Amino acid sequence: MRSLLVFVVLGAASLLLRGSEAADYQVGGTTGWTRPASTSFYSDWVSGKTFAVGDSLTFTFTAGVHDVATVSKSEYDNCNASTSQDNLLTTGPAKITLNVTGDNYFLCTFTGHCSAGQKLAITVAEGNTTSPGTSPPPPSAASSLAATFALMFVSIAISLMCCF
Repeated sequence: MRSLLVFVVLGAASLLLRGSEAADYQVGGTTGWTRPASTSFYSDWVSGKTFAVGDSLTFTFTAGVHDVATVSKSEYDNCNASTSQDNLLTTGPAKITLNVTGDNYFLCTFTGHCSAGQKLAITVAEGNTTSPGTSPPPPSAASSLAATFALMFVSIAISLMCCF
């Protein structure tokens, strides 16, 4: 009985703390980063997802067949990337950590792939992590409350272990 109670209390505490973790999105799900059957495939994939600073996108593709470039809105709209070593990843899987808020644009630079729909536009909101060289923001009331409850649950679990 005591171990079940401890398990429940610690499980509840871990659920409260889990909300602050960054997410890793596999772009395109099981399809990956490829020339899609529909030009709306990646915009459909993004629908309903919320991206935050600290999250990451993993583009799974075959090197030499696809790549991924971080581009401007104009380049995204026109499927014309002015690539450099800084914004082009040629080996998959390629992982990009989202470190700025606002709109972010990605596309494949292989001829015809972007115009066929192999491009991605997302909006990134503030998250729990910060980019290098910046100090983290003060904790929000919600995160402080979650940490307090987690600490309370752990304290209760420890005190119950001694009494049962």
